[in-house]
Amino acid sequence: MIVVKRKYGDRADWRRVVERRYAQAYLETENFKGHVTLLELGKVTEPLWVDYAGTKVCIANDGYTWLQQFPIGLHHAVTTMFDEKGQIVQWYVDICYRNGISAENVPWMDDLFVDIVVLPSGEVVHKDADELEDALASGMIDRSLYLLAKAEEERLHALIENGSFQLLGLAAAHRERLHKKLQ
Repeated sequence: MIVVKRKYGDRADWRRVVERRYAQAYLETENFKGHVTLLELGKVTEPLWVDYAGTKVCIANDGYTWLQQFPIGLHHAVTTMFDEKGQIVQWYVDICYRNGISAENVPWMDDLFVDIVVLPSGEVVHKDADELEDALASGMIDRSLYLLAKAEEERLHALIENGSFQLLGLAAAHRERLHKKLQ
C-alpha cells in the first residue's frame, strides 16, 4: 500500500492562520502551465520560525503571503513565502508524486517527503531525506516512488545550482497576478 500526504493549496486546515484571504488561478504561459494559489496570512496565532543550520528564518507572520505553484505533469510544487513587505524569505520545493485539482477545484500535491529550500542568499538546503528513507523502509512508498523522488531532487538541485529553475523567477509575477484577485 502506498501512502503519501496530500497537501492542498488553500491550506484550509492550518489553524495557525486565523485571518486569511485566498485566491487561485490556472495559468498557461510560455514558461508555466498549471495552478497557482495565493494565501494571505492576515493574522496568525504566532510567528513560525525555522532554523537552517543556524540561519533562522520567519516563514509565517501577520501580513505574509504564500504563493504555491503546481505545475501540471511534473513531480514538484513550489511554495514561495513573502514577508509583509513583499520580500521573498524562502522558496520551498516539495518533491511530489503528482499534482492535481480536487472536486472542489482546489489544487493539491501528493508529497514525497524530501524537500529543497532555497534562501534569497542563494543557500540551498535539502530537507527530510531521512523521512524518504523511512517511508521506503516502512512500506509507505515503493522503490519506484523512492527512485522518482531521488531523481527529481537531483534534477531540481542541478537546475537551481545553474540558475535555470524557472519557477523561482516566476514567483513574484505570479504573486502579483493573484494579489490583484484579492483586492
